[in-house]
Amino acid sequence: MSSSSSDIIFITNLKNILSQLNFYFGLFIFIFGIVGNTLNILILSQRTLRSNSCVIIFLASSTAGIIAILSGLTSRVISGVTVDLSATISWICKLRGFILYTSRAVTFWLIMLAAIDRWLLSCRDAHRRNMSSKSNSFRGIIIITILSILIHSQLFYCLEANLINTPLKCYTKNIECRLMNDLTFAIIVILLPLILILIFGWMTILNTRSTRNRVDPMTIINQPIKISTTKKRSKKTDQRLLIMLFVQVIFLALFTLPLALQKLYATFTLNIPKSTLQMTIEDFIYQIALMCTYFATAMPFYINTLSGGYVFRKAMYTLKNSIIQIVICK
Repeated sequence: MSSSSSDIIFITNLKNILSQLNFYFGLFIFIFGIVGNTLNILILSQRTLRSNSCVIIFLASSTAGIIAILSGLTSRVISGVTVDLSATISWICKLRGFILYTSRAVTFWLIMLAAIDRWLLSCRDAHRRNMSSKSNSFRGIIIITILSILIHSQLFYCLEANLINTPLKCYTKNIECRLMNDLTFAIIVILLPLILILIFGWMTILNTRSTRNRVDPMTIINQPIKISTTKKRSKKTDQRLLIMLFVQVIFLALFTLPLALQKLYATFTLNIPKSTLQMTIEDFIYQIALMCTYFATAMPFYINTLSGGYVFRKAMYTLKNSIIQIVICK
């Protein structure tokens, strides 16, 4: 068997494997993510938690995650059964891509905002601690959403359907657009937020260590039992939210960095001639890395369940009991 024939067989097998992964793994992430993010929203929306500024950010992140999964994976799952309209109709391709990239960026940036909120709350300076508030969380969510919309508005021009020799049929149509989109995603959407998360996360740890042994004198002087109990409950919630945030960041980096690195590699090797086999392998790696980013948006509920401790699980049990009572009453 010639080398060319073996390459053709390998390419065909690789494409078949990718088609199966897109359908079955895509369907799994779709269900896994929609159910998980919906439960996350229902649990975090409870009165005992939604007064926390960080919870407001988690709620917005889960909402953006649902939008990203719906806009990104619906076409992939459908393509295993019928024709993917976003691959053939230009306006659907542009609208889907815009919603997907915008919501995914919002999801990741809000995790960064949560890290900043936890840092503010851990500061010894009272003015900075007061900046960790629900109103500032809402402002941050609005600003991040507007910035993401503005940054990704170029996709209405750059994306085009029915393309060939590209990882997806709905893809950026020329080199300039590809450079802009790849670098925007790799640097602004993934690498920059992760760097800022690491910086603010480290500063939060330092602040937490420096204040661990400090005692608020007001807790001792004024209404010691009532205030100390309230503060203890609030502090426990804040600690669990911090743990949930750090675990989310670890998994976020694990599942998004591969695509960021692939995007940078594709950008720097754009003008290098490549064989059909190499292009197929690179497209396969791209599709797997892309699928991992969807997994990153699907996992917050499951991470919170494992790392949220008593605080999150108590809220989950409260939700379950409320649903049971509603069913019984009906």
